[in-house]
Amino acid sequence: ITHTLWVNLNSMFLECGRKPEHDSSMVSSGCWFQISDEEQGYDLDLFCIPKHYVNDLERVYIPHGLILDRTERLAREIMCDMGGHHIVALCVLKGGYKFFADLLDYIKALNRNSDRSIPMTVDFIRLKSYCNDQSTGEIKVIGGDDLSTLTGKNVLIVEDIIDTGKTMKTLLQLLKRYNPKMVKVASLLVKRTPRSVGYRPDFVGFEVPDKFVVGYALDYNEYFRDLNHICVISESGKEKYKA
Repeated sequence: ITHTLWVNLNSMFLECGRKPEHDSSMVSSGCWFQISDEEQGYDLDLFCIPKHYVNDLERVYIPHGLILDRTERLAREIMCDMGGHHIVALCVLKGGYKFFADLLDYIKALNRNSDRSIPMTVDFIRLKSYCNDQSTGEIKVIGGDDLSTLTGKNVLIVEDIIDTGKTMKTLLQLLKRYNPKMVKVASLLVKRTPRSVGYRPDFVGFEVPDKFVVGYALDYNEYFRDLNHICVISESGKEKYKA
């Protein structure tokens, strides 16, 4: 089993045109981990899956350990790019909360153990743009503090997934009204989709095919947030939890 997982992960790295070992180019913020359209993921039986979701998922797509390792690397990229500035880390709820928490833990560890550090405060905003498995493109700000507190600040937006990109572009336009000094975006996932408006975040964890994925706080109508791995939802799962 271990050997099979290594081979599959290695092929994912090579899709990005980079080898998994000794590749200094992974440090730059312009790099991401590309998962090919042919990647099928892993059998559910290889992982610990909550029993109440076993019949609602097709495959494990990105194992939890790989998510954490990639998040740690993103923390290093953010430190290299933004270290020395006071940053307001703005978490996009609800889907971004686990990525946000883990990313900040890694940044805090780097702050303790390196010559360069990032003073940080945190803030939260809640958006809604999905109905069932489709991004509506209509952004609704349904939570969060007064955004005027971001005026003149260096802002790092932390998001779970960029689908079409319409939601993030709308949010960036909204933040622009409050004149932040700098805004950068870190997204765990970016989806390759013909519906994309071409938006690309500053920091990307994984570029994934046009599949609807859940887990690690990504939801389908509020379900699956309690799943550690990122998985592909089954058609029966979509029907079961449809709004």
